[in-house]
Formats: sequence, structure tokens, C-alpha cells
Amino acid sequence: MATSFAHFRTPLQALICGCVLALTACASLPPPTAELNAAQQAVSRAADADADQYAAEDLARARSLLTQAQGALAERREADARDLANRSAALAGLALARSREAATNAELEQRRAEIADLRQRLRLEDAQ
Repeated sequence: MATSFAHFRTPLQALICGCVLALTACASLPPPTAELNAAQQAVSRAADADADQYAAEDLARARSLLTQAQGALAERREADARDLANRSAALAGLALARSREAATNAELEQRRAEIADLRQRLRLEDAQ
């Protein structure tokens, strides 16, 4: 009795489907250029908000992670590059928030000092 290919049709289809699924699963995500750009912009925004003065450690760490992400991308370690870029953007966002908080607190203290000065002047004028 001769064996025909029709007999192998279902297992052959299953094998082909399995190969297609395996190849699809192996396909990598696109390079993390969007994540790197977002991290670069976040670091720039933090630097523009004087994070070097108010949140220097956070900003330095964000810059370091961004450099590591760029290196990982150059070495084609895209998953690592994506992770490092996302961490860099998060730290830069934290540096930006801390910088804004510090600037706001400094302005608040300045306003409080001005109010105290005005109150003192008013007391002196009332005493005269």
C-alpha cells in the first residue's frame, strides 16, 4: 500500500503553522528609537528646569541611564535599550518634578519674607 501526501496533510499543516508561529514570535519589536527620543527630551526638560541645581543626583542618573541605553542600542540589545531608556525618562521626570518643587518652595519662602517685611513696615508706620 503506497503512502500518499494526503495522509500527511493535517500533521504537515500543523508543522507549517507551528513554524509560522515560531517565526512570528521570534520577530523582534522595532528598535526603541521612540523611547530613546522620549528619554532625551525628558532629560532636556529637566535640565532646562534647573534640575542640575535642585535634583542633581536624579538628573545625573537619568543621563547615565540614557547613555547606557544608547550603548545597548548600538550593541543591538534592543530590549535592554528600551528598558534603560524608559528608566531614564522616569528618572528625568522625577528630577523635573523635584526641581519644580524646589523652585516653588524657594519662591514661596521669598514671598513669605516679603510679607514679613511689609508687616514690619506697617507696624512702624502705625507706631509713628
